[in-house]
Amino acid sequence: MNIHTAVIDSPIGPLRLAASDTGLHAIEFEHQRHPVKRGTEWIEAAHPLLTEAARQLDEYFAGARREFSLPLAALGTEFQREVWRALAAIPFGATCSYAQIATRLGRPTATRAVGAANGRNPLPIVVPCHRVIGANGALTGFGGGLPVKVWLLDHERPQLSLR
Repeated sequence: MNIHTAVIDSPIGPLRLAASDTGLHAIEFEHQRHPVKRGTEWIEAAHPLLTEAARQLDEYFAGARREFSLPLAALGTEFQREVWRALAAIPFGATCSYAQIATRLGRPTATRAVGAANGRNPLPIVVPCHRVIGANGALTGFGGGLPVKVWLLDHERPQLSLR
């Protein structure tokens, strides 16, 4: 299976998108903390899903989209995928803590494991890991860097500046 990639421009810097006929595999920042493992099947080539993902991301950055409707094909453990599904349920403009997600998953002592899975999310923005904050309300790590996290949260809640 070939995984097609393309780089798009965005207000937060270049984003590398990766997709196949199965779905969107990755969105990576220019300086990604945990890049998705690549194989020889990753090729720089056009794909209709890359075009659609770029369109929806452009709409999001323009303030015209709050939810994404893309087929997703993130690879991870069952626990990681469970956490990523919980991330996808965090509403636009809202935040929650790692502990809240762990509790929602019925695993209240798994806060650190939730944090680790959150950090390995291969589909940031679309699966909104930027909406997860510390229990005390502090901004915590983010694969694209804290300035990008602040930008995304400010973009979603322009009336509440986090800068």
